[in-house]
Amino acid sequence: EGFISGLHRSPRLGFSTDFAEHRQYTPGDDIRHIDWKVYARTDRFYLKEFEADTNANFMVLLDVSQSMAFGSAGISKLEYAKFLAASLLYLSRGQRDRVGLVTFDSDIVDYVPPSAKHLEQCLHMLDRYVARGRGTLAGPLLKVSESQRRRSIVLLLSDLYEPPDAVRDALAPLRDAGHDLVVMHVLDVAELEFPFDAAATF
Repeated sequence: EGFISGLHRSPRLGFSTDFAEHRQYTPGDDIRHIDWKVYARTDRFYLKEFEADTNANFMVLLDVSQSMAFGSAGISKLEYAKFLAASLLYLSRGQRDRVGLVTFDSDIVDYVPPSAKHLEQCLHMLDRYVARGRGTLAGPLLKVSESQRRRSIVLLLSDLYEPPDAVRDALAPLRDAGHDLVVMHVLDVAELEFPFDAAATF
């Protein structure tokens, strides 16, 4: 739904290489788009219409709660998520998308709205974050869904330390608003393999 050319299929028709349909000529249409082969067969004027390519909003939602500070293999979950967020923001900006960032714990910590000029601001913000506070998904994700009027590609980076039903319910407002939602579950290797064999408190 963007305004400039990009790599995503637009909901509107435009001019690119992907043919969409023919439309009957009406006075005022640009005659450069008349399909002369169809005119030779039918003796009527038809215009070629193509799929338009456009740019998109790309929003990263980063969980900066205290549980993201855990790390047993050199880097913490938060550091890994920051590397991943920075890489994807950089690649998205390279294909002319507007990029934005939301960080949250039990509430929204910082918000950078999607813009073609906000990559450096997002990267500076990512660099200075440390994990803090208790995290929840429902409240912050609801606020994000209410603030984003244009459909976006939304990436959630979190360890999802909540019951599966609560996670699904927290994601529902974003999905119902028509966003393309991507969830990346960030876990440490120790959380996957659970190599603890001595007495411990969790």
